[in-house]
Amino acid sequence: MDLIKEDEGLEPVSPSGQYFNSKVMSVSILGILESETPIDDSQAMSLIKDVFLPINPRFCSIMVMGKKGGKKWKKVEVNVGNHVFIPNFSTPKGSSSPSENDSFLKSYISQIAMQPFPQGRPLWEIHIIKCPTSEAQGTIIFKLHHALGDGYSLVGALLSCLQRADDPSLPVTFPSVNKFSSANKDDRNTGIRKVVSTCFLPLVNTVRDFGWSLLKSTCLEDDLSPIRCGSDSFRPFSVSTITFSLDRIKEIKSRLRVTVNDVTTGIIFLATRLYMQRVSPNSKLTTNSTALVLLNTRNLRDYKSARDMVQPNSESPWGNYFAFLHVPIPKVRPSNSQFSDSLKFVRKAHEVIKRKRSSFGVVLTGKVLEMMRRCRNSEVCALCDD
Repeated sequence: MDLIKEDEGLEPVSPSGQYFNSKVMSVSILGILESETPIDDSQAMSLIKDVFLPINPRFCSIMVMGKKGGKKWKKVEVNVGNHVFIPNFSTPKGSSSPSENDSFLKSYISQIAMQPFPQGRPLWEIHIIKCPTSEAQGTIIFKLHHALGDGYSLVGALLSCLQRADDPSLPVTFPSVNKFSSANKDDRNTGIRKVVSTCFLPLVNTVRDFGWSLLKSTCLEDDLSPIRCGSDSFRPFSVSTITFSLDRIKEIKSRLRVTVNDVTTGIIFLATRLYMQRVSPNSKLTTNSTALVLLNTRNLRDYKSARDMVQPNSESPWGNYFAFLHVPIPKVRPSNSQFSDSLKFVRKAHEVIKRKRSSFGVVLTGKVLEMMRRCRNSEVCALCDD
C-alpha cells in the first residue's frame, strides 16, 4: 500500500473498511446477475464509464496510507479494461454444452472468490460470462470489495445501473415494508413482563454477549472440525448453489412466527451440520462451532437509491452499517443423528438472534475495536475479528 506525503482533501477510510482490507483479512462481495437473453458486451465499457463509475467516488479510488498512519481514499484514473473480464468456457473440441458450462461457472466463481484485489487499482471487478448455462443465457459477476460499502450500498449501486422493463425512463422502485414484522407483533408485553423485557433482559444480554465476544476474539476457540482446520492460512473452497422457493420460506416464516432471515439462517445452520457429518461421519454432533451472522443496523422502511445515499444528511448514507453477531451453530443430539427435527435450527436461530438484538454487546464490542485501532492499528483489530 502506497504511503502519501500529503493527505489533505482525501476521504478517510472508515474503521470497518480498514478492517476488511488488511494483511489478515480481505472480504469481498460477489453479486451475480443472470440474463434470459444472450449478453451483448459491445456497450459494456461505455456503461461502466458513464453509469457505474459516477455512482460513488470510491469506485475510482484506491486505498493509501495517510501521513498520520490512517488509511485514505485517493482518487485515480481508472483503466476500465483492467477491471472487466470475459472468460471463454469452450472446450478444445469446440463450444461446450450448458450443463458443462454449469461446472465451468462454479469453478470460475470459486477461483475469482479466492483471488485478492491488486492494491494499486480500485477494488472492483466485473466478469461477463457470455456462455449459456442451464439457468441463463448469460451471467454477469460483480466482485466488489467490502471496504467500498455494505450489501445495501453495493446492491443499490448495481440496481442504479439497471432500467425498468416497462418504462426505462423511470427509476427502479420497490414497495415499502411494514415497520414491525409478524415475528415481533406477538412480543408485546404488559406490566412487569414489559419492564423485565425492556430493562432487565437487555442488561443481562449485554453483559453476556459482550463477555462472550471478548472471549471468542481472544482465547475461546471452536473445536476442530471439517469447517475449522486450525490453520491460519485460507484453504481452497468450491462454490455450490441450491435454489429455494421464496414462497416456501415465507410459509415457514408465517407458521413459526419468525423472520425470513431466521429461516435462511436456520437453513444454513442445518446445511452446515449436514456437511460436517458427511465429510467426517465419525465426528461428534455436539462440536462447538460458531457462525458470524451479519446484523443490518439501518432503520429503513423504503428502498433508497445510490443517489439518495450519497446526498448530504441522508437517512441512509453510503458505507458499512452492520454488525457481526457470534451465533453458535445448534448442536445435534446423538439420538437425533438423522436431523429429523430440521425446524429446530430455525427456532434456535430466531431465539439467539432475537436475544442478541436486545443487547448492546455489539455496540460495546465495536467501541473496544475502535479503541484498539486508535491505540494500535487496524491490522490488530482485523486479527481479533478474524
